[in-house]
Amino acid sequence: MRVKATVAYDGGPYHGFAVNQGVRTVGGDLTEALSKCLRQPVALSCAGRTDTGVHARGQVVSFDAPDDIDLRHIRTGVNRMLAPAIAVQAIESAPAGFDARFDARSRTYRYTVLNQEVPDPFLAATAWHCPRLLDIDAMNAAAALLVGEHDFSSFCRRQHRADGAEKSRIRRVLRASWEVGDHAILRFEIESSSFCHQMVRSIAGTLIDIGAGRRPPQTMAAVLAAKDRSRIPNLAPPHGLCLWSVSYS
Repeated sequence: MRVKATVAYDGGPYHGFAVNQGVRTVGGDLTEALSKCLRQPVALSCAGRTDTGVHARGQVVSFDAPDDIDLRHIRTGVNRMLAPAIAVQAIESAPAGFDARFDARSRTYRYTVLNQEVPDPFLAATAWHCPRLLDIDAMNAAAALLVGEHDFSSFCRRQHRADGAEKSRIRRVLRASWEVGDHAILRFEIESSSFCHQMVRSIAGTLIDIGAGRRPPQTMAAVLAAKDRSRIPNLAPPHGLCLWSVSYS
């Protein structure tokens, strides 16, 4: 049976999602727990390989399990092993051949900012504290320029394929905007077919610079056109970022 599971986790204690020998990762802990519950080796596929310190609310994974397995029992067992840092929110059978990564239509990330003078200890692990008042209209004007298909070389680290060829950094952004929440919380959501390494944190850092008045909103178009990584000096910290949801056809 092919299985699809939605997983939430606190990325603070982990060195990212991908299994990596010698360090603790979300994928490593989850694979180990699933293997124990299923009593067989598990090979996980995930919708997005989040970096060190990045959280998830709606990460999706897929794997194979015996046909006669009780999925609710597996969810309960895994959650008992991994709580509170990792929690399987939902689990269900999926069509044969379903892959959490390759079948995803889009991913949505949310970046959270606490925009007030005084820090909040209860939000310190999940929101970037920015004491300077931010201009959300300016940030939204700049974010609107991201929508569409662009070369995001200015916002992404270079990565190479197994054959040595450089990976493309052209991405199609479906939406990008800020909203004001309660208690001085600002939330930036961006949805794209896929993201390249450090793309969202680079964008969030640039938008915060614009909101703080250190750059005009038009900067976003110039930075996109430059295709130059050195144009992004302010990388937003990882703890404010969360893989919020993944959509499928």
